[in-house]
This record gives sequence, C-alpha cells and structure tokens, in this order.
Amino acid sequence: MKNFIFISPNFPTNYWLFCRALKNNGMNVLGIGDAPYDELTTELKDSLNEYYKVSSLENYEEVYRAVAFFIFKHGRIDWLESNNEYWLERDARLRTDFNIPTGFHSEDIPNVKYKSRMKAFYQKTGIPVARYHMVDTLEGCLAFTKEVGYPVVAKPDNGVGASHTFKLESDEQMQQFFEQKWPDTDYIMEEFVQGEVNSYDAIINSKGEPVFETGNVTPISIMDIVNQSDNALFYILKDLPEDTRAAGRATVKSFGVRSRFIHFEFFRLQQDQEGLGKKGELVALEVNMRPSGGVTPDMINFAHSTDVYKIWADMVAFDRTSTPAGEHAYCAFASRRDGKDFILSGKEIREKYGSHLKMAERIPDALADAMGNEMFVAVFGSQKELIDYYDDILRCR
Repeated sequence: MKNFIFISPNFPTNYWLFCRALKNNGMNVLGIGDAPYDELTTELKDSLNEYYKVSSLENYEEVYRAVAFFIFKHGRIDWLESNNEYWLERDARLRTDFNIPTGFHSEDIPNVKYKSRMKAFYQKTGIPVARYHMVDTLEGCLAFTKEVGYPVVAKPDNGVGASHTFKLESDEQMQQFFEQKWPDTDYIMEEFVQGEVNSYDAIINSKGEPVFETGNVTPISIMDIVNQSDNALFYILKDLPEDTRAAGRATVKSFGVRSRFIHFEFFRLQQDQEGLGKKGELVALEVNMRPSGGVTPDMINFAHSTDVYKIWADMVAFDRTSTPAGEHAYCAFASRRDGKDFILSGKEIREKYGSHLKMAERIPDALADAMGNEMFVAVFGSQKELIDYYDDILRCR
C-alpha cells in the first residue's frame, strides 16, 4: 500500500474529495493539518487513515516532525501534496528533506513560482509574453513606461493570486505604488495586455501526457475583482479550443510537468497588440502547478459529467484513468459582493434557475477577497443562456 501525505486536507473544504478518491484507490491517506480532529467533517475523517494535528501549518518544524512520525509508523512516503498554491514551496521543501520522489523539489520552485522565470519557458514554445521590468527605482520604472506606455501592471514576482497587484495608469499612480508596495518584496512590472483570461486545466501523468483536459474563461480579471471589490464571474468551457489545447500541451512540455493537476493561464487578445499578436490570439500569463482554486474542480465535474477528484487519484495510483467524461456543457460561476443593490434576490435566482443551479451558498471569508461573498454555480447548454444568466445575477439598480 502506497503512503500519501495530504497537507491541509480540510481547506479548501472540498479537498476531502481528493482524499476520499485516494483512499478508494487503495492509498494509505495520512493528513496533516492545524484543525482539531473533532472539527473535521465526518466525510474527511472517513477519507483519512490517520490525522496528525499541528498547532500551525506555518511552523515548518512541527510539520517536519509530523512527516517524520508518519515515516516512523508507516514507512517510506510515496507522495506528499496539498494541491494548494499557498503551500507549494512548503510541499517542495518537505519532499526534498525526506527524499519523496514524486512532485517538485526545492530546486524546481523558482521556475514555477516566480513570474519572471516563467517567461523563458513560455518563449521556448513560441508563445508570446508581455514585456516586463523588474521593479527597481521610480526612475527605472518610469523609463519602462516610456517604452511600453500606460497602463502597466505591477505585482509580486512570487505571489499568490492577485494579492497586492496594481494597475498603474499615470506617473502619479506610479509614485503612489512606490509608497504602497511591500518592502523587501520583489515586484515585476509588465505592459498591460488587453485580453480575457483563458485557462488550460489538465491532469498530467508521469510521462507528461494529459489524462484529462478542459479550460475556463474569466471575462473580468481577478485583479479587478480584488482591487475594485467587484463581482466575480468565470465559466468552464463546453469544449476546449484547439489553440488553447495546443498552447497548454506545449507549456506542459516546456516546464517538464509530471504527475500534477495544473492550471495554466493565457490572455486571449481582445484587440491587435503590437509585439504580442492579433485579436483572438493567445499570449502567456502564468502557470499554476495546482488545480484552479475554490469550487472549480466541482464546476469541471458539472460541466463534463465526470469526477476530476477520481481522475487525479487514478493518476496518482495507476498513472492512467478509465473514469469517463459524459455530456459537455458550460458551467458558470457568479458571485456577488455584500452591500450591492441587486435587482434579483437570492431567492428569486433560486426560483428562476432552479433546474440549472448546482450550488448556491456563501463563500468562506478566507476566499471572499478574490471570489465575492455569495456564489451561484449553474450549468447551461448554450452560450446565450450563459450570458442571460450573468445579466440576471449581476444586474444592479
């Protein structure tokens, strides 16, 4: 029996489904988390063979001791994973320290976490990337804007999501950025790309081959959602465009991805942009070596009548899957911010879209900055139905 350590199996709350799928595939599933055992859901408890509580997952020594205990009790660890961007570096350090062969090790992390390092891997595939400048001095950044023009986007070179991302449109805003940016943090500044975010989401086996592929579209950027406290929307595509599939597979090969659930992001240009391409073409954004966040795995299941938790666990246990995908549809996510005067109430949305709705609930506070406060997830067969749904949910007085 293979030993699998799952870091933070209780958060996000849907991640117990990864554990259940692993256990059903015959893995010995060992959880490490900072929540008391009694506070774990019954479903998660039933999906773990053993659980080790630490006072804080931020405390590396405690987590290290937990892994050492599991090795002492159960023997060699075959896999260690959180499927969580926040713990990507921590996971890699633990694999390195305990010689766990699967997954990234510490020396791999800079290439998959630093946005500036990602660009070379995209460029090897022929996918264009936005021009950039590593933030140094105010004068240096102003010189960069003379080259590329405003607006520009500044963000931590090693960051999670859109945290502390700035869209700068003038010299005055540039000055404000230098006053507000975090000290002792490296920032990357990029020319602004006028495009919508298109993703390549896939589960990759040990040979670097996809065993499952899909994608999503975000018409409103996550950066704007966080910075403007806006509503959020994105949707899983009914069918993955061939250019996205080709770009995703090429990027997988360039980065040498093996045995992972991935979420790669591209811009699809909304207008011709000099040096990047023609309207409708793809431009590199960034790679994420984990599943798309929140309820996205559930949405993928709804869109494709499948079970990506099981497909991922099949990849782990067998390096292949026989889990089928059924009828394809669009799966739409919409979230609303508290305090906005929406035309339709939550009750009215449930009544109108009852047969289409798959989820309608509050979003955990820890995810609310990026995702809003109340979410509605629904499935539709056509793009027109999708557009009408968004119009109904997000329209305000």
